[in-house]
Parts: sequence; C-alpha cells; structure tokens
Amino acid sequence: MDTRTLGTTGPTVSALGLGLMGMSDLYTGADDTESIATIHAALDAGVTLLDTGDFYGQGHNEMLLREALRGRNRENAVISVKFGSMRDPQGGWVGNDIRPNAIKNFLGYTLRRLGTDYVDVYRPSRISPDVPVEDVIGTLSELVAAGHIRNIGLSEVNADTLRRAHKVHPITDLQIEYSLISRDIEQDILPTARELGVGVTAYGVLSRGLISGHWSAQRTPAPGDYRAHLARFSGENLDRNLALVEQLRTIA
Repeated sequence: MDTRTLGTTGPTVSALGLGLMGMSDLYTGADDTESIATIHAALDAGVTLLDTGDFYGQGHNEMLLREALRGRNRENAVISVKFGSMRDPQGGWVGNDIRPNAIKNFLGYTLRRLGTDYVDVYRPSRISPDVPVEDVIGTLSELVAAGHIRNIGLSEVNADTLRRAHKVHPITDLQIEYSLISRDIEQDILPTARELGVGVTAYGVLSRGLISGHWSAQRTPAPGDYRAHLARFSGENLDRNLALVEQLRTIA
C-alpha cells in the first residue's frame, strides 16, 4: 500500500482510505457483518485511514467501527471523525452545532462509542456562520493539547476559511469532494491547501458511483438512497453526465 503524509504536520496514512458512512446511513443495503468484514479486509490490505462521523447512523457508525477494531492494535488505525451535524429521532437533519461546549460534548460521546481515549483527526462537518472558525479551531487546539485529539481537520470549507483556520492551529487535512467530474476545488481551494501545506482527503472520487461504470439511465436510486436528491442523477443532467462517462470509458 502506498502511503501519504496528511499535510506537513499530520500522520502517515494509506493513500487509499475507507469511508464508513454507507455502512450506517444514506445509502441502502448495509449489513453489519458484511461491513465489519469489509473493514477487516481493508486493514489487512494495508488501509489505515478510516473515516466516520458521529452523526452517521446517529452513533451506529462509530460503534460499528469499535466492534471492527476489537482485538486489533488501535495504533494501526488512523481514525478520522466528523462532528457537528445534528439529527432528530427520525434521522432528519436539524442543524449544526459547533459551539465550544458542544464540541467537547460531541467528542466525549465519540470517545465512549469508539472505545478509545483519542481521535487521530477530528473535524467539524461544516462551519456555521454563527460561530467564528477561529473559536472552533481554538477549542480543538485545546483538545489537542489535552491529548484527546491528535490532529485537526476541516470539511467542505472555502479557501478563505481554510486560511483563517490555519492561522490558529495547523490544519492537517481538508476533506472535500473531488473527482474527474467534480473539479471545482482546482480553482482556489486546492492551490490554497498546497500553499499552506494542508492535505486533501478527497471523497466522492467516483462521483457517488456516477463514474463507476455501473450507473445507467435505467437505474434509479433505491428508496432511502440520498442520491435521489442529487441533481447529477436526475433528468437531463443524468443524460449529459452519462455521456461524459462514456468518454471516460473510452479513455480508460
């Protein structure tokens, strides 16, 4: 397995990470036994970067990861956790809370669910306009000093926010969508990350399956699959996107 260092200050991780979201939420057909087997197979293949969120399945994803790591060396896994998004009892989205005390509360629950005393990379899922990013990163910096987290990451922020955050504490990596078909970050965000020495962990690298080679105009997202709400999978957009996929297929 090839490895990368996350930014200039972060840990060395496998070049390929494993995102666990779909094992608990937002897609369909997940099975705990199969999910744990997948995590084990990834670890055995040399994948060390495991990404989760405390709101994926409202805690289920973290508990699933705890079970998958049972009996294994904790130091062999680099656990990246997102926090801040809030869910109601039906799984609906009810806002974002990244106030300093809320951050500490979220982390306390995460550590208990994961069965560990530290998180390798901890990041807000989104930055809220009512809490300055400097306050968020300042709180996370205190948690680094206390040993509860080892690195600070960000998710889905623009170049200006990344600069402001990095001034308070080194940002290890920015998690953001990036693929052959979703290249918006190349204009401002990616150059800024490179300038600051911030790593980029790209998600959606197959554009949610759109460019996997397995999507067709006849396929529709199953009930409960949030891709039903993504414009790229609907109507004329899908037709145009699949035409691009055919061009990629020719190149491949």
